[in-house]
Amino acid sequence: MAAVDAFSLDAPPRRRLLGAAARRLLGNRAFVTGALLLAVVVIASVLAPLITTGDPNRMAVRFRFRPPSWDFPFGTDNLGRNMLTRVLWGGRLSLEAGFWVVALNAVFGVLLGALAGYVRSFDGFLMRIVDALMAFPAVLLAIGIAAALGPSLVTVVASLAIVYIPRTARVVRASVMVARELDYVQAARSYGASDMRILMRHIMPNCLAPLIVQLSFVFAYAILSEAVLSFLGLGAPPTTPSWGILISEGRSYIREAWWLTAFPGAAIAITVLGLNLLGDGLRDVLDPHMRIDN
Repeated sequence: MAAVDAFSLDAPPRRRLLGAAARRLLGNRAFVTGALLLAVVVIASVLAPLITTGDPNRMAVRFRFRPPSWDFPFGTDNLGRNMLTRVLWGGRLSLEAGFWVVALNAVFGVLLGALAGYVRSFDGFLMRIVDALMAFPAVLLAIGIAAALGPSLVTVVASLAIVYIPRTARVVRASVMVARELDYVQAARSYGASDMRILMRHIMPNCLAPLIVQLSFVFAYAILSEAVLSFLGLGAPPTTPSWGILISEGRSYIREAWWLTAFPGAAIAITVLGLNLLGDGLRDVLDPHMRIDN
């Protein structure tokens, strides 16, 4: 087995490679811009209990429909609720939903993709199921699943995971099918390495770059889709602040109080833009076909 380990990178070269990748990431404007936008949203949402005052559902009817001002930076809604508080707390829910969708994709998408790409006997069966799920438009399939299961955060996460896991599985499958034919993988197999060792030590590390890029885009799609489901009443309960719910509630007053839809919509746009820029930057740096060496 010592001969097999010779095909792996030793620690110093690996550290040099990681350092070079970090320098390329920090030099990529799309990645840096996306990371900053996402950091602002994440920090503001996580610190919402400290930044804002009180319960996001706290009503003060005497302050209803107050436009943005120093006291109410995002204005108030028809019940006098502070929109800044509701937008920041809504970000917590959207980010939580996106995180769990990404986590489920990272587990089940990788598992299905690795099995289909490495074990040829599983490929046909698993990919036919994946193709059947991908035949439906993503949002429409998520709406159908959420409508069947009933509105809740768990339903949102489950429906979006079912929608996007097949897409992640196809990305991982393609990477595994390429990596399993590489010379050093064949050499490890000839030295008697087990399939599990070959898959985990030699093949999966080569799938990390496309997987990370795919998961960054899945995060953006999940946040956008969660807002759509909540807007349609298929997401979180109405008492829970969510960006989609805030836009749905504010559309009835859009002429009198534009801020009710503008600020939640801007939060969604900034978050999705940040994640897309982050994904583009990761793709440019991690994909050798996209990299341009000066």
